[in-house]
Amino acid sequence: MRPHLFWTPCVFAYCLDLMLEDIGKIAKVKRVIQRGIKLVGYIYNHTLTLNTMRKYTNNMELVRHGVTRFATTYLTLQRLHKLKANLRRMFTSDEWLQSKGAKEAKGKKATEVVLMATFWKDVVYALKAMGPIVSVLRLVDNEKKPAMGYIYEAMERAKETIQKSFNHDEEKYKEIFAIIDRRWDYQLRHPLHAAGYYLNPEFYYKNPTKVDADDEVVDGLYKCIERLSENDEIVDKIHQQLTLFKRVGGRFGISPAIRARDKMAPAEWWKMYGGHTPELQILAIKVLNLTCSSSGCERNWSTFEHIHSKKRSKLEHQKLQDLVFIKYNQALHERFECKDAIDPIVLREVDDTNEWMLGELDEDDDDFEDDLVFDDDILTWRDVEKASGNLDNL
Repeated sequence: MRPHLFWTPCVFAYCLDLMLEDIGKIAKVKRVIQRGIKLVGYIYNHTLTLNTMRKYTNNMELVRHGVTRFATTYLTLQRLHKLKANLRRMFTSDEWLQSKGAKEAKGKKATEVVLMATFWKDVVYALKAMGPIVSVLRLVDNEKKPAMGYIYEAMERAKETIQKSFNHDEEKYKEIFAIIDRRWDYQLRHPLHAAGYYLNPEFYYKNPTKVDADDEVVDGLYKCIERLSENDEIVDKIHQQLTLFKRVGGRFGISPAIRARDKMAPAEWWKMYGGHTPELQILAIKVLNLTCSSSGCERNWSTFEHIHSKKRSKLEHQKLQDLVFIKYNQALHERFECKDAIDPIVLREVDDTNEWMLGELDEDDDDFEDDLVFDDDILTWRDVEKASGNLDNL
């Protein structure tokens, strides 16, 4: 009896969020998150301060909501850095200095954070460390565009981006790499990811020698062929048909197929041009059509989690499942029907109970002993945004 299924963690976005959470435990990242939460929380919990902030930022909000807690953390730090000059002008203005808030203890600490040189340097560090992972999260956290053919390459590019952003100084990024490798090796690395990479024409044909020399990728592909094929006869046919794909034979070599390698979705490319290799075509479409995230499901379960815990005796388990099913499909329908280009990392819902709005921390950090001198950042905001991992071209 041949097994025809792979078990693979569908919670890819969740594992990426765990990477971000682990990075958030690095001392300077943890410190900047704690200070940032206190700063933003203070502003949003004091009406006059909030109105003053909106005046100086042209009504641009500080908190940006993402699909996960640590995506929200990254996006909010990114927004803080973008508004750095505006916030400094606000907290050094006569309007603020003459206000009641400026004379209170929490107001003084908020001012200290905004004028603190090391706070902004830590913001830049956090953006560099977290940005590439958030970019991969943006890629995989959608049900509309299958991402299986891009994960392997995206993770490699994310690591390369981190290296470059720290000028290849291993001392600065080795702790980040250790976190990524631990999560990737034990929870995310999978034959399906390797097969998706191999069968994606954009990546394979860009450097076929390199791909074929990567034992991990080739072994992953062969494991998928063995596991997902119904019998040995089909396995043998797929291996034979692979040679046609590798030497760009049949329809793979016609001009439209060559031009479409990096323009067409990989599964659609195989549907269009893989007819001369029918068994390999079926396998490729099956792998490349896989989505990689269940975070949408997780968000819906969390919506009803508190109901289930508080009304366990009143709400039957099946009814709970039905509610989640309806909510998830409703959200899915809305995402597909929406005519606007949706960035999946940004949510429409405003969660006004998250830690950034409330200014609450798991652990308090009241240490504000940095110098308060204005610093001249080496990087511009455009540099930081670029260095923090823009993989939108995938």
